[in-house]
Amino acid sequence: MRQIQNSLTLRTSGQGLYDVTREIAAWIAETGISDGLLTVFCRHTSASLTIQENADPDVRYDLEDFFKKLAPEGPRLYRHTTEGPDDMPAHIRSALTDVQLSIPVTGGRMALGTWQGIYLFEHRAHAQDRELALHLVGE
Repeated sequence: MRQIQNSLTLRTSGQGLYDVTREIAAWIAETGISDGLLTVFCRHTSASLTIQENADPDVRYDLEDFFKKLAPEGPRLYRHTTEGPDDMPAHIRSALTDVQLSIPVTGGRMALGTWQGIYLFEHRAHAQDRELALHLVGE
């Protein structure tokens, strides 16, 4: 049994879903581990992770629109406003989604479904540097 850790850093350009599936798959291929369990952890409180459909971009747009309605921006809606009107809604959106994913690895590939991809869900309005911690255990 082996364990390997790495991190993936990306710069977002504002709110939205950013597909990180290829970058993570490439790293798994480099490790030489064929069967195991991958953990992906988002090291932020105003961004999150999700596994979603990667075929029709309308799914991503609808999710973004839904979360904007669910946790709207507005300086009078929240007490925590020191980091801008988008910060507290970003924390709420992050709390409603995941900051950690566990994905089986089989045959050197993530056991994702045909239409599934891994996304960093950026909840802040402006560009951010985001870091994902990757941990793979297996043989």
